[in-house]
Amino acid sequence: MTVNNYVRNFEFVGEQRLLEDLIIESIQMYGTEIYYIPRVAVKEDPIFGEDVLQKYNGGYSLEAYISSTDGFEGEGDFLGKFGLELRDTVNFSISVRRFDETVHENVRPFEGDLIYFPITKAIFQILFIEDEAIFYQTGQLQSYDMLCEMFTYSDQKFDTGIDTIDAIERSHSYS
Repeated sequence: MTVNNYVRNFEFVGEQRLLEDLIIESIQMYGTEIYYIPRVAVKEDPIFGEDVLQKYNGGYSLEAYISSTDGFEGEGDFLGKFGLELRDTVNFSISVRRFDETVHENVRPFEGDLIYFPITKAIFQILFIEDEAIFYQTGQLQSYDMLCEMFTYSDQKFDTGIDTIDAIERSHSYS
C-alpha cells in the first residue's frame, strides 16, 4: 500500500492543524507585511452590479507570501488610447486562519478589496481569489492565493485609520 498509515489528512484535525501552523510560520518567515482593506458597497447598481460610490474602511495588517518571484507580472506599463496604463499584477498568499483571526468582518477576502503593499507604497485591487484547493490534498484549505492588479484611484473614500493609506485619498481626490 502506498498511502502512509500514520498520517491521515482527511481524518485527523491534529495533522491539519500542524500543517496549518507550518504554513503560517513559513509565510511569516519568508513573507512581508501587507494591509488588507475591505470594500464597502455604498450605492450598488442592481442591474450592472457596480458601485460608483465605493468606500474602503479599516486596514488590517497581515503577513503575505509573494508568489511572483521575478517582480510584477501582467502586461506592465503601456500607452493605451487614454494615456499611460499600468497593468502590473502580483500574487499574494495569506493564511486562512490568520485572516480569520485578524479580519473579523469578512468570511474570506473578496474580489474588489484592496491590498496596500508598503514596500512599493502601492495599492493593489484583488481580481481573483483561489479559495478552493484542488482535491484538498492536505485535508482542508490553509491559504488563499490572490491575484491582484495595480489599483487606479478614482475618487473612492478611504477611512482606514492608517495615515499613509488615507493620505492617498487626500492627495488624489477631486474635493
